[in-house]
Amino acid sequence: MEFAGQTAIVTGVAKGFGRAITRRLARGGARVVAADINVPGAEETVTLVRQDGGEALAVQVDVASAASVDAMVKTALARFGDRVDILVNNAAIWRLVPTDELSEADWDRIVDVNMKGVFLCCRAVIPIMKKQRRGHIVNIASIAARNGGTFAGLHYVASKGGVLAMTKKLGKELGQFGIVVNGVNPGSSETGMMVGLPPTVREGIIKNTPLGRMAEPEDIADTVAFLASDAARFVHGETVEVNGGILCD
Repeated sequence: MEFAGQTAIVTGVAKGFGRAITRRLARGGARVVAADINVPGAEETVTLVRQDGGEALAVQVDVASAASVDAMVKTALARFGDRVDILVNNAAIWRLVPTDELSEADWDRIVDVNMKGVFLCCRAVIPIMKKQRRGHIVNIASIAARNGGTFAGLHYVASKGGVLAMTKKLGKELGQFGIVVNGVNPGSSETGMMVGLPPTVREGIIKNTPLGRMAEPEDIADTVAFLASDAARFVHGETVEVNGGILCD
């Protein structure tokens, strides 16, 4: 099991990518801190992990709050020992709002969760990983950061573009400490905002995707598992496109 004995923290686990990532890491032997602001959703994910035979702990966190993030990491250390081997920054929110109707409050909330949350979670675990001289950080961005987005507002696109830039910077800064940092850019997927699309829109997306379907959460989870494993030990500062070939570049 590639993650046996390792402790992982995954944010945004109540559904979708986060749930699939949590289950995948746990199946690989990781002890997972399954964190979300939605506690019932996180607990459902943990129940599924335990049904799979894995080990996980549901923790409430608001990734936009430094105090909440620090408390999450303290809980991880208290429950699973003094290590954090893997951090997956998946927590995110979105809204499709025309820019001229976008309020300052909406901008602040999206950017705080999607981008500042990555910063706060990284800041909280980096000292631990530096001490270990080892760790993996995987940031979940979005195809919207590459193509300007179709189903999300300016604030979401900007926040995910920030995640791409942060991944590169963290890679340059942390590699010397044995901390491997990478990102994942999911394309259109069978989660969240895509689920409620009109059939004609879904058909158009699938038609323009060379592999002929949208991503499943497990497609993202398997990519994260690779990047969080020693198999990806020399992949660093990169963001992997998981979009079925819709960009093909």
